[in-house]
Amino acid sequence: MPDHTSSSSGSSDDPQEEWAALLERSVAACAAALRRGADADWSTPAGGLDWSCTATMVHVWDDMFGYATQLTGRRAGGYIAFEVVADRDATPEQLVQGLEATGGVLAAAVRTTPPEVRAWHPYGDAGPIGFAAMGMVEALVHTHDIAAGLGLGFTPPEEPVARVLDRLFPQAPGTGDPWSELLWCTGRGTLPGHEAPDGWRWHGEGP
Repeated sequence: MPDHTSSSSGSSDDPQEEWAALLERSVAACAAALRRGADADWSTPAGGLDWSCTATMVHVWDDMFGYATQLTGRRAGGYIAFEVVADRDATPEQLVQGLEATGGVLAAAVRTTPPEVRAWHPYGDAGPIGFAAMGMVEALVHTHDIAAGLGLGFTPPEEPVARVLDRLFPQAPGTGDPWSELLWCTGRGTLPGHEAPDGWRWHGEGP
């Protein structure tokens, strides 16, 4: 498996704290980028998705909160039966605040869930670190989508992206450009010398 973590700032004595902090760092970078589009029309499609920018952001909320409750509910065999929705008149700033809030809920769950817990996900039962990484993917790639729809640029910090690749995407080729690799792994970009994936998924099994 390629190692994308050469730029890591170092490991923590508490891996769950480390991953919760990486999640918070990712969410902060996403929020800062999206606030630059606070005056834009969020009803426009998000990048290559069929969803609007608003619907895409709410999807990220739903995933963040859903992942947190998979952990706190010790959920096996499916998702807990609820859906997160936005107020009909929610502003772009409020949508970004929702990202920060639900990201914070997931980070808290990652910090406090016993490390031996495994909860259900269709891509493999995972523990707190796995769900932190999944939340990071959702935030990062969907911020890419929303930013593209709003005409904004977005390049996240390298370390969280590299850590996500190592945790969830063993198929990543190890080109030395983690962000381009993550976009390629999730069907959102090209890599010279590598064919586009025929469908994609991450591998969530484990801690």
